[in-house]
Amino acid sequence: MPLPARKKRNYLPLVLLVLALFPMFGSGYYNELIAKIMIMTIFAMSLDLLVGFTGLVSFGHAAFFGVAAYSVVLLSPKYDPANLWLVLPAAILTGAAVAFVVGLFVLRTKGIYFIMVTLAFAQMIYFVFHDTPLGGGSDGAFLNVKPELRIGETVLLDLNEPMQFYYVVLAFLVVAYVFLRVLLRSPLGHALAGIRSNEHRMLSLGFPVFLYKLAGFVTAGGIAGLAGFFSACQYGFVTPEILSWHQSGNVLLMVILGGMGTLNGAAIGAFAFVVLQEVFSALTKHWQLLMGAVIVTVVMVLPGGLSSLPKRLKGLLIGGGNRNG
Repeated sequence: MPLPARKKRNYLPLVLLVLALFPMFGSGYYNELIAKIMIMTIFAMSLDLLVGFTGLVSFGHAAFFGVAAYSVVLLSPKYDPANLWLVLPAAILTGAAVAFVVGLFVLRTKGIYFIMVTLAFAQMIYFVFHDTPLGGGSDGAFLNVKPELRIGETVLLDLNEPMQFYYVVLAFLVVAYVFLRVLLRSPLGHALAGIRSNEHRMLSLGFPVFLYKLAGFVTAGGIAGLAGFFSACQYGFVTPEILSWHQSGNVLLMVILGGMGTLNGAAIGAFAFVVLQEVFSALTKHWQLLMGAVIVTVVMVLPGGLSSLPKRLKGLLIGGGNRNG
């Protein structure tokens, strides 16, 4: 007689409750830090859609994050708040539109060539903002007044208010997470998983693989644009560094650190990366050395990332040392 399937625990409601209550007890610094982690989580989940679920290792994902952040500054009036109804969709569409153009070219390549071409496109976009007056050159540009949501004369949301900004980011983090969950369970999500598993088989079965990959690439670009929008609003300025390969490398490390192919892993990786960055940078200006050592250790000891740690511990304690996590 088959044993009943063990019900999987869902800790998401508890995590959301902690995040919702945190501003009532945390200081301004820690509220800002958690908001940064939530923004990076959206960014990491968007890259994981490509790396973990489609098998496309992009090294230029910061381009979509950065152009969306710049679009907020460029579309906002200099001394008046921009309308949130306009700049938020514009930032998401900008990230998706740039991803569409880039995807038309890079998705015709594979493997190491795909990695290098995505990097090349990202660097081209980086130099557009770095070497031209479009975005203020190497000094970047300031967002003097952050967007607000207004109906008539009534201001419903003002992103200048830290608490309102925190809860708006939390709300959109939930929206992005649920959206990706639904997408991954849709026919498009199953097709992307099939492409990651065996692209040639999908082609032989008649699937339009290029169009599926392009749809995934554009979706990931749009979600990265959402993260870029909130990043520009949090710091009030943008610089070309947010489009650089360093930024693309950082978000890729978040995905690897947390574990590829799981949205929870992307969230854990973003949390671990930002917290470790804060701790190590307080200890030494060469914090990258310590961060590198941690990531190398995690990759060697936990191939599935930090998200696989509970399963491995459980296997060691209960399963007689089973290490196949």
